[in-house]
Amino acid sequence: MKYSANSVWENRDSYDIAVVGAGHAGCEAALAAARLGFRTVIFTVSVDSIALMPCNPNIGGSSKGHLVREVDALGGEMGKVIDQTFIQSKMLNQSKGPAVHSLRAQADKANYSKMMRQVLQNQENLDIRQMEVTDILADDADENGVRRIIGVQTYSGAIYHCKTVVLCTGTYLRARCIYGDVSMQTGPNGLQAANYLTDSLKELGIEMYRFKTGTPARIDKNSVDFSKMEEQKGDERVVPFSFITDPESVQIDQVSCWLTYTNETTHEIIRANLDRSPLYSGMIEGTGPRYCPSIEDKVVKFADKKRHQVFIEPEGIDTTEMYVGGMSSSLPEDVQYAMYRSVPGLENVKIVRNAYAIEYDCIDARQLKNTLEFKKIDGLFSGGQFNGSSGYEEAAAQGLVAGINAARKLQGKEGIIIDRSEGYIGVLIDDLVTKESHEPYRMMTSRAEYRLLLRQDNADQRLTRIGYEVGLISQVRYDSLLMKEEQIREEVERLEHTHVGTSEEVQRLLETHQSTPLVSGTTLAELIRRPELSYTCLETIDKNRIELPEDVIEQVDISIKYDGYIKRQLRQVEQFKKLESKKIPEDIDYETIPSLRIEAKQKLSQIRPSSIGQASRISGVSPADVSVLLVYLGNK
Repeated sequence: MKYSANSVWENRDSYDIAVVGAGHAGCEAALAAARLGFRTVIFTVSVDSIALMPCNPNIGGSSKGHLVREVDALGGEMGKVIDQTFIQSKMLNQSKGPAVHSLRAQADKANYSKMMRQVLQNQENLDIRQMEVTDILADDADENGVRRIIGVQTYSGAIYHCKTVVLCTGTYLRARCIYGDVSMQTGPNGLQAANYLTDSLKELGIEMYRFKTGTPARIDKNSVDFSKMEEQKGDERVVPFSFITDPESVQIDQVSCWLTYTNETTHEIIRANLDRSPLYSGMIEGTGPRYCPSIEDKVVKFADKKRHQVFIEPEGIDTTEMYVGGMSSSLPEDVQYAMYRSVPGLENVKIVRNAYAIEYDCIDARQLKNTLEFKKIDGLFSGGQFNGSSGYEEAAAQGLVAGINAARKLQGKEGIIIDRSEGYIGVLIDDLVTKESHEPYRMMTSRAEYRLLLRQDNADQRLTRIGYEVGLISQVRYDSLLMKEEQIREEVERLEHTHVGTSEEVQRLLETHQSTPLVSGTTLAELIRRPELSYTCLETIDKNRIELPEDVIEQVDISIKYDGYIKRQLRQVEQFKKLESKKIPEDIDYETIPSLRIEAKQKLSQIRPSSIGQASRISGVSPADVSVLLVYLGNK
């Protein structure tokens, strides 16, 4: 029986797509669906929580910056909004190669949420509804056990008929916030939890997990002694996230962050109170993120470390709240005060909001296709932390893909699937739907096999064509990309064929940059390939150079300098594509395949991979199993 607080009634508004949840995944999903011409409604437990940042006050970071750039390249919104609301920006890992360069911007949290809300409110075809969705409505299963979406029902009893649904519930499903002995049935930041939808999903046969994440305390800036900390400033020259943001518009006066450290006193306080931590007392049931551990976990698991970094980050321009990055915790309130006040600069700190852990329901994402549609529920898509991932950026990427594919289903088109060689989004989704995970998934550069090709600087060249074909990228923007690519191609070709000799001017320039003098003539491209030289520093000996945009210059430099490595990775991608192109029939019966191991049959039957490539990445499927599968398909 469907849950309703009141009598059930049918809402007369007609929608094509319903999005459940208005966090970073929900916003991207709803905007994509509406922009593709479909009547869309987005449900949220609170309109004031649209695009809320309940944890860290930043967008981007290592590998996450890649995702934001890719979302933008496909026509998403996150990059544009952070470009307008950041208060500090840094390009991380600049001492390393371009493959791991990642943008990270401190956000004005309130302003970011406000601006994203304005975008949603002004979007044609999109309605915002503050109401808890309690039931997903589907018709009876067909002969293959597949059910079809027909609508959603809310707490008020209203039924909204729609053709597809995108679940983006974040950390709200049966959410419970915990610190010490305190346990509250609330969502993040004390917002209302969504307590009824889980039962409806289980009725549909969806397997659920219980995960955990956490957040540190928010402290009062006026109680912090910054003289005992190291100031962390933003970049002198800011690079925008969005490829269509005017670079000059993001050159602002930036706000500083601050760095301090825990110490042995901090660690002693934590160790002495581990028995009062819900993490170690058994009070918390959910599995937490390995790569974003609480300070309790750090002290226990890295007992040899004498100190841990603590970043003090402003939450916005018009607030004195600051985020204590690196000290997430679920310890009791009195221990939190003792722990934080043992850190240099925080001796007299006043806590505005306690640190807490939050438990919530999510799914085993292996129940999804690569399009993020449920295999057994036609028209039901999902994205974000509901899929077992962590982070705003991972959520936005999935939400965008889910929203696009919900719309494409109604267009009668195949869903888009970004593969592992095309984008971090492809790696993220493929990992989620293929690999078993018992903890929140976090994107990292090390997860991408082809990361030299999947740089954050070339996301537009990799994915904007897809955004254009889908319908989220304008003709003007697409034409601009084509012009940029032509400029890059022409300039690289010119440099490959422009020769310089051993003139005094050339030798002097090489000496200035501590580069080996020439014994014979060479090309400008060969000089750029030297580690100590670059396109920019050769300007004085490049007499025929024309003025080019900064982003074109960057691509020319990278294309030439890393040419050999790029070509090698492209050859690897060719092999990868061969396996990805070998499709597996949806109705294949793995039990009937001779010589396939029992474990492989079980895993393949459960996940039902779409290609040999995906099958090869399933834990429990060996190379020998893949060979058997190839032979079997070859004989069909």
